[in-house]
Amino acid sequence: MNQQIGRFFQQAAEARRTGRNGEAQAALTHILALQPGEPQALNMLGMMALENGDFHAARMHFLGATQSDTGEPALWMNVAAAQRGLGDGEGERAALQRAIDIDQRNFMAQMRLAQLQQRLGEVQAAADSWSKVLAMSSGMGDLPPQLVDTLAEARGFVTNHQARLASFVEDGVAPLLADADLRSQRRFQACLDHEFGRRPLYQNQCSGLHYPFLPADEYFDRDHFPWMAELEAKTDAIRAEFLGLIEQQGGNVRPYVRQDPGTPENKWTALDGSLDWGAAFLWEYGVRNEAVCNACPQTVAALEALPRADIPGRAPSAFFSLLKPHSRIPAHSGVTNTRAIIHLPLIVPPGCYFRVGGETRAWEEGQAFAFDDTIEHEAWNDSAHLRVVLIFDMWNPHLSLAEQQLLKQFYATADASRAQDALGAGV
Repeated sequence: MNQQIGRFFQQAAEARRTGRNGEAQAALTHILALQPGEPQALNMLGMMALENGDFHAARMHFLGATQSDTGEPALWMNVAAAQRGLGDGEGERAALQRAIDIDQRNFMAQMRLAQLQQRLGEVQAAADSWSKVLAMSSGMGDLPPQLVDTLAEARGFVTNHQARLASFVEDGVAPLLADADLRSQRRFQACLDHEFGRRPLYQNQCSGLHYPFLPADEYFDRDHFPWMAELEAKTDAIRAEFLGLIEQQGGNVRPYVRQDPGTPENKWTALDGSLDWGAAFLWEYGVRNEAVCNACPQTVAALEALPRADIPGRAPSAFFSLLKPHSRIPAHSGVTNTRAIIHLPLIVPPGCYFRVGGETRAWEEGQAFAFDDTIEHEAWNDSAHLRVVLIFDMWNPHLSLAEQQLLKQFYATADASRAQDALGAGV
């Protein structure tokens, strides 16, 4: 930019600032005489015309500026503003799309497009565009109050649209869904809930061995455990043995959470060493607790009749889980997805719940279920009474017998290697 043009720009800016639009226009006209098509001068003339409500002139100047500076999205945004003033919705759409084609991250262009689509009654397109705008805004810092209000209205629009769409779709699939088996119903309903933003999907979070390609199923289908009904039939006997156990010097109940000394404060700190969540183990990592097992022969017989995992130092585990009134087990995930965890509820007052991933259930006495504990889960007892569940582990039902044997050999070999290393270190 030469000095003469620079002086004219300064004159135009000062004149416009003080409301002397005629002088500003004259200075800009001089610039265009010296440098035809100068985009900044054309843009300033367009802005002045826009402010005066002369949308035809504004559009002409802005389009002229875009011919000289084809890669500036702000110029196309200004074209869109002029087109809107003229009531030309398609012209506005085309200009906004040009700005977006230059920079897909142009927040204001995306927002103006969503507003245009909403004004034109293009409900689905507007909902999609507003969803994109809301996603973009989540990473932005402090927003001006007017924009905050606009985004709040956008959330309401998207939410209402999703609800209407969900209702329409659910009405359409209702007859087929009603005829489907329970497994298909549960999985398809979870699909709908996720699609319409009503629930997240959770994946395995293994702190130990993560076995590939197993389904990340929050609750396993009962079909995988044909013995479950027979176990449920023994609920009364198992409960009676637990109550008898408790009468014997507290039933060998100990805090479930026992952290090493010096462990930094974490989500388990409140339960560390506390009987708010207590456990009476029959087996713990493959080791039998004779005192508890001897007091509960029918429970032991019921468990030993099941095809449990047998991995020395790791499995099986089985225990009575006691959750005191108004206590909560925080959200967490387990060690390995090679196992399934079984709950047989024994004593369940109202107000006791269990969540795995996106599904929350109320325990019901005598109704067992299986879940993958490497998917985030939590439990709470909002009642004024004790909640008791028999908990034990099984193989993940999606593992073949060959895979189970391979895993047992893997652990045996790994443990032997560690033992050999320990012996070698002492030589």
